[in-house]
Amino acid sequence: MIIENIIQIGNPILSANAKKVNNIHSLETKETITNLIDTMRAKNLIGMAASQIGVKLRIFVTEIRSTMYRKSTDDNFLRIFINPIITWESKQECTIYESCGSVAYTRLFAPVKRPKKIVIEAFDDNGKKFKLKADGLLSRVIQHEYDHLNWIEFTQKITDMRKIMSSEEYVKRVVNKKK
Repeated sequence: MIIENIIQIGNPILSANAKKVNNIHSLETKETITNLIDTMRAKNLIGMAASQIGVKLRIFVTEIRSTMYRKSTDDNFLRIFINPIITWESKQECTIYESCGSVAYTRLFAPVKRPKKIVIEAFDDNGKKFKLKADGLLSRVIQHEYDHLNWIEFTQKITDMRKIMSSEEYVKRVVNKKK
């Protein structure tokens, strides 16, 4: 198990060109996936893109589960996305608070508007192509991680700068309010 340091906003690696994975079965690809999963879980995140651990490949992982910031009722399983392409987005959008391991180590939350539902095509770690329709939190996490592959940080999509808050305030005002 290797836990990587999470690259922070402002580091040029986050805006470097993520390259298409040419060999899904290569050692580099397998190690990247393992390191993404280990780091995501160790850092209490529900998604992570390869650029966040300094790898310039079009790979991200998601695992919807309860964390210190979100209580998930739709616990999901680990998903691996290699060379993903979002092929459809709903016209209906929703705004919820997001954070990112690459922005002050998830200590900053802000409202972001995104399409409510998406369809994504990608390859899994066995090289099998799949298509996934997603909504809810899974849709949100996929779009967030997909943005990383296209050099976009969630801070570029904040809808109201006056509503940014620290993780402590987010827990007090949003997480605990839902209880």
